[in-house]
Amino acid sequence: MERSDAAQYWDTVYAGRPAPADPRPNDRLVETVTALPPGDALDLGCGGGGDALWLAGRGWRVTALDVSAVATTRLTRQARSRGLGDRITAVQHDVRASLPGPPRDLVTAHYFHVPYAQDRTAILRSAAHLLRPGGRLLVVDHGSTAPWSWNQDPGARYPTPQEVAALMDLPPAGWTVERADTACRTAVGPDGGTAEVVDHVLLIRRAA
Repeated sequence: MERSDAAQYWDTVYAGRPAPADPRPNDRLVETVTALPPGDALDLGCGGGGDALWLAGRGWRVTALDVSAVATTRLTRQARSRGLGDRITAVQHDVRASLPGPPRDLVTAHYFHVPYAQDRTAILRSAAHLLRPGGRLLVVDHGSTAPWSWNQDPGARYPTPQEVAALMDLPPAGWTVERADTACRTAVGPDGGTAEVVDHVLLIRRAA
C-alpha cells in the first residue's frame, strides 16, 4: 500500500469514530514507565493520543507519529487544551519511510499491526538503534483477537515476545531484553464494549 493510501485508510478509520474526550494511556505503558525518570519519547502510531498525553503529563517530551492526519490533528488539539502543547509534537508520518531523530530515552509501539505490507522487524530494529544509552523500547502486541479487531481471521497467529526479539536480532552486548511475557486485561472497544484480551509485552533496554 502506498503512503497516500495508508494515510487515507487510517484517516477513514479515525474520522469514523468520535474523538475521545479523555484519551486513556495503555495499561502496559503505565505499568512500565511510571517509575522511569522523564526524558524524550517517540510514540509510534499515536492513534487516539492517550499515551502521548499521559507521558507529557508526567514531564516527558513526546514526538507522536501517525500516518493519519486526523489522529495527529486531534492530538495537537488535545495537547493544547491541556496546556501540554510545548511537550507534544504530533507529526503525520509513515514509519515505513523512516524514524525521525534525535536519540530517545523511550520508544513505544503499541499494537503495531496494520492491514497492509510493513516490515515491522526493520522498523522495530531502527527504533532500538534510536535509543540513547540506557533508553528503552516498549513493544506491546496483540496476543489474541478482540471482537472489534479488523483482523478476524480464526487462523491468525500472534508471534510471542521472544520471537519478536529474536527476529530483531540485536547484539546482546548492546541491548538487553528486560521483559518478554504475556498479560491479560479487560479492554474497551471503540463502541464501549469490553472483552478479555491478551497482550504480548517486550521491553528492551540499550546498554548504558
